[in-house]
Amino acid sequence: MSTADAPAIPALEYQSDRAFLGHPRGLGYLSFAEAWERFSYYGMATLLALYGKYQLFQPGHIERIWGFGGFRAMLEGHYGPLSPLTMGGAIAGLYGGFVYLTPIAGGIIADRWIGRTRAVTIGAVLMAFGHFCMAFDQTFLIALACLLVGVGLFKGNIAAQVGDLYAPGDLRRADAFQIYMIGIQISVVAAPLVCGGLGQKVAWHFGFGAAGVGMLIGLIVYLSGRRWLPAEPARIAGSLAEPRPKLVAGEGKRIAVLALLVPVLAFTAVGNQQLFAAYELWGDAHYQLRFFGWEMPSTFLISFDAAMSFVTMVGSVAFWRWWATRRKEPDELTKLTIGSIIATLAPATLALASLHEAATGEKVSFAWAVAFHFFNDVGFANIFPVGLALYSRASPKAIGSTMMAVYYLNLFIAGLIVAQLATLLDRMSGFEFWGLHAVLMAAAVVVLLVVRGVAGRLLAPAIDPESPATA
Repeated sequence: MSTADAPAIPALEYQSDRAFLGHPRGLGYLSFAEAWERFSYYGMATLLALYGKYQLFQPGHIERIWGFGGFRAMLEGHYGPLSPLTMGGAIAGLYGGFVYLTPIAGGIIADRWIGRTRAVTIGAVLMAFGHFCMAFDQTFLIALACLLVGVGLFKGNIAAQVGDLYAPGDLRRADAFQIYMIGIQISVVAAPLVCGGLGQKVAWHFGFGAAGVGMLIGLIVYLSGRRWLPAEPARIAGSLAEPRPKLVAGEGKRIAVLALLVPVLAFTAVGNQQLFAAYELWGDAHYQLRFFGWEMPSTFLISFDAAMSFVTMVGSVAFWRWWATRRKEPDELTKLTIGSIIATLAPATLALASLHEAATGEKVSFAWAVAFHFFNDVGFANIFPVGLALYSRASPKAIGSTMMAVYYLNLFIAGLIVAQLATLLDRMSGFEFWGLHAVLMAAAVVVLLVVRGVAGRLLAPAIDPESPATA
């Protein structure tokens, strides 16, 4: 019997388990595995736009990429002529979006055929191979294809396993996803320092190779914790582990509301998703990054954001735990709305910074970067993990993995928006560019307020008095 086929512990045992920070120990294995996967992803994503601008899309390299002529023609047919700067930003934005489209197929494959564990395992192998393919100019498009398919099998399914550790009414679920995100943020701090530092200071391909090693470590961690993961509704050793659930009456309304929320959430994410596309390029050109004679690599902006995100994620978990001891804790949809309001202030900050730069002729002080990342990351802490918790809880069990992948579609749509916006970087002033982001995000906040008023009750949690958190 392979590690992937090893039987998981019974549901009641892992739902009552509190061995990992008051949560099931399976959360620890899933969090660390996802953290290493995110190390590999953000290590690669941090380098992608800059690598394209400074090397891959320059003469002498771009001609070596297998099949790139047709790919470039397709891009420029949509966006118009692209320089190495805007091509790097556009491809980074598209990649950052499409990694959240392929989980739809990955969720369907897991739900209907191979189960979540096999899907996650195959996905990890494909991603590791893709990262190593980034070490060669010729295999750039092959690398992107492997990474997109691999993320599709990995991303939604491992998140669905986090949700499956908890009973439907277990109030620890949202807290669990925030802890899950804290583990990720630690790796996101390290990834730009390790992969970005190697890529910018040593050689681009060393950075991509480090990302591949990180993915292999994540796979080992995941398989080592297989015993503590939720049981699969799939065939194990020729018999059903448990029957697959079916849709029941009334669940269609919830599915419809959750699906309609996806494009709204996409617009709340454009500020954060722009980090790996236009923001990194804009910061490279406009921030004052020299400190005491040392020039900070622009990839370190991503590590700074991740460090800030770690602090704000921990702070958010602590705040809502404190709030719950004194007042009724708001539901996920309310937290999403609060987070979106705060996140909108982030691009508004950069718009003001651009006005100051235009007025003074001096590069933007790093203090403006601190303000941008603070607002962005406080908002993110109350949007992304809370959205995961909402979709994990409110989605019908019959299509749990698929609906988690549907949630990730908001980041796919955001990636398409970000790619389109990134092509405007050299055509608009900084005030106009970042102001446009703020306006789009503010419009999404208005829609969220309407949805909360009209459909809030449909998505509200039902408290289970027998769940471990309420016992």
